[in-house]
Amino acid sequence: MQITKELPNDIERISQIHYAAFKGHPMHKPGAEPVEHLIVERLRASNALSLSLLVEVNQEAVGHIAFSPATVGECALGWYLLGPIGVMPEHQGKGVGSALMHEALLQMRNMDALGIVLVGDPEFYKRFGFKNMPNLSWKGVPDQFVQALSFTEVHPEGEIIAHDAFNASDS
Repeated sequence: MQITKELPNDIERISQIHYAAFKGHPMHKPGAEPVEHLIVERLRASNALSLSLLVEVNQEAVGHIAFSPATVGECALGWYLLGPIGVMPEHQGKGVGSALMHEALLQMRNMDALGIVLVGDPEFYKRFGFKNMPNLSWKGVPDQFVQALSFTEVHPEGEIIAHDAFNASDS
């Protein structure tokens, strides 16, 4: 398994990963097309990808993770939103996502991030240190799915505001 920063020739492969990883995902309405690949494309086009890592196994692109700046309450600098993270269906459950998370969090710490926020499955993300924080929210999302990992003594408070790319739709 090799984890590297995104290169220009990886763009189509990254879109394919997210499309396949989220096709038919339970969080989408039945029959809806995934939008996660569009989010990454829009973040990239807006120069808002702070970190974009690709996982390859035997030179096959199998996983990707993206981070972009986020405003958390009154704090507009230092916080990053994790997402999306995707792994090709045939490689899920084999440690690809976990390896990608560990490497990405290490790199974000090295970028002097204050911390990471996300919306996701609490059972998956708690093993990486993420937890629900009091007074942290994302409009329209149940609190148990809004999570953070602080790299400092400062705990995030307030509403998470993501880049406009997260308003992507399949239309």
